[in-house]
Amino acid sequence: MLKTTLTAIALIATTTFVPAAMAQDSNDALTVIHAGWLLAVPGEDPAMEQSILIRGERIEGIEAGYVTPDGATIIDLSDEYVMPGFIDSHVHLQSELGPGRRFNAFTMSAPDLAFDGAVNARTTLMAGFTTVQDVGGNFEASLALRDAIAAGDVPGPRMRVAGSAVTPTGGHADINGFSLDVLHMFASESACNGVAQCREAVRTLIRGGADVIKITATGGVLSDTAAGVEQQFFDDELAAIVEAAHMMGRRVTAHAHGVTGINSFLEAGGNSIEHGTYLDRESIRLMRRNGAYLVPTVLAGITVAELAETADFMTDNQRAKSREVGPVMLEMARRAHEGGVTIAFGTDSGVSRHGLNAREFELLVEAGLTPMEAIVTATINASRHLQMDEDIGTIQAGRFADIIAVDGNPLENISELREMGFVMKGGEVYRD
Repeated sequence: MLKTTLTAIALIATTTFVPAAMAQDSNDALTVIHAGWLLAVPGEDPAMEQSILIRGERIEGIEAGYVTPDGATIIDLSDEYVMPGFIDSHVHLQSELGPGRRFNAFTMSAPDLAFDGAVNARTTLMAGFTTVQDVGGNFEASLALRDAIAAGDVPGPRMRVAGSAVTPTGGHADINGFSLDVLHMFASESACNGVAQCREAVRTLIRGGADVIKITATGGVLSDTAAGVEQQFFDDELAAIVEAAHMMGRRVTAHAHGVTGINSFLEAGGNSIEHGTYLDRESIRLMRRNGAYLVPTVLAGITVAELAETADFMTDNQRAKSREVGPVMLEMARRAHEGGVTIAFGTDSGVSRHGLNAREFELLVEAGLTPMEAIVTATINASRHLQMDEDIGTIQAGRFADIIAVDGNPLENISELREMGFVMKGGEVYRD
């Protein structure tokens, strides 16, 4: 049923824009982009007046000057600033924070969530984000949307999915804030207690098709419980989760605000931290030692802090934690950057509005990164974090033709990235 639903989504989506009509007729067709300013490898100097040769879904090469091979389709971006497609390492495509969101589990089926996810996926792609990692949502809807996008049935960014987060009973990713009967009926299928249950939760997700394991190592802001934002798994449970995932070829990323949960997860060998609000010097040391990534999601902190003062749909628990946690996340990103932590771009979109992902670049620059460093977080660093750096993150021969362009120079004004002018994913033009 869900596959049928997503096929219907594809039919609806193609009435609003027609990327298929702009796709290559065959793998032999050649497309050439004339780039006025090309940042092929973020972190290196851009080049002027370059031609990007694309065959099928991959980049064939780059040549200096504007070449016009016989029979090639020419895309003129000679007045544009051209870069690799961006990567958002932390999204929730199935929903968006607002009135009624906390009731989605009771009122929406997996096909409902997949429809919403398809709409948000298109919005995200049009904002220049050609790859995302979805780290929490209905597992069936997540898998179906990921696979439908990969098959070309639905327009959206390339997806890696976690499904439901592994959480302790009553933890941030479990159900909370409702009557006892509701809590029993809608408890998370990935909630676990003790080493054996936590190993089983990880293996069940991997069996289902999860690309990455997401856990809630600490309490969270938007869970309707006064349980704080410190560590909620025991150390032996954290170690069991990480070990079980690694044994089956999956990395583990942790939602973590409080320093106790951050450091315990890193001591257990975890691969990356989402949020990291109260990290300290020991956290920075452990991340550097382990080669772990920080996905700071500063935009989520700013968003909940703003909503705490204006939104009437927040519960008292949510409002109190939003006021406490949200305003300090920018300074956290500054400390992490100064400490030499490797940052991978992530927004927690779904908390913030989908399509506004590029606002995170501005916040990273405010936290002390240069515009180039901020762009690196969403290309080079994020591609390595997602273990996809052989395919995405740069404009080089052999990589997917994930290419975006804006009118103004983002190295002079990072806000230019909010106004995306051109989006190509896998050789197909979605925005021109």
